[in-house]
Amino acid sequence: MSTGDTLQLYSYFRSSAAFRVRIALHAKGLAFDTIAIALLENKQGSAEYLALNPQGLVPALYAEGTVIPQSLAIIEYLEERYPQPPLLPHEPVARALVRSMALGVACDIHPLNNLRVLNYLREHIQLDKDSVAHWSQQWIATGFAALEKHVRLHSTAGRYCYGDALSIADVCLMPQMFNARRLKCDLTPYPTLTRICRHLETLSAFVLAAPENQPDAK
Repeated sequence: MSTGDTLQLYSYFRSSAAFRVRIALHAKGLAFDTIAIALLENKQGSAEYLALNPQGLVPALYAEGTVIPQSLAIIEYLEERYPQPPLLPHEPVARALVRSMALGVACDIHPLNNLRVLNYLREHIQLDKDSVAHWSQQWIATGFAALEKHVRLHSTAGRYCYGDALSIADVCLMPQMFNARRLKCDLTPYPTLTRICRHLETLSAFVLAAPENQPDAK
């Protein structure tokens, strides 16, 4: 970086939003330090962390003297600051379609099975374990059904969500697929998405970013 700063990622190993950013960082070959924020211990609510990121969420990226919150904002920053290799196509319509896939995961699927939402369902609505699991499975299924159709239209060879190149759509898909598997979702209705993820799992950026390979993995 021009300022000489080291990139620092505030992360939690199992956070799908942090997983997205780790993939993007590794895909671009960027070195970074990981600062683990233990979500299950509510470290994201500590005064120290809230002073850095008032949203109290992970991830957050320290870069060029400031802290950037929100995974897609971070990924867009990385794309603009370090454009090679690209995570967005060149053509405007293609870029919009890739963004729409990424946003479908990050804004429509993920927020409904985020830890704080699930905790609210348990603690305030008093749903039992099975009901909370059903809630997560329902909204993943709804989102994946739409994404499966979208990807079928635009994936060239079934290796990536759009065309035949890595994009932010893939960066968002893989962590959500990790969540779907962990929550024991039925994935048989989504053969295109599962085939793409099988390919993505062979790529070094995804291996390095995987939750089980993080320093705070337990």
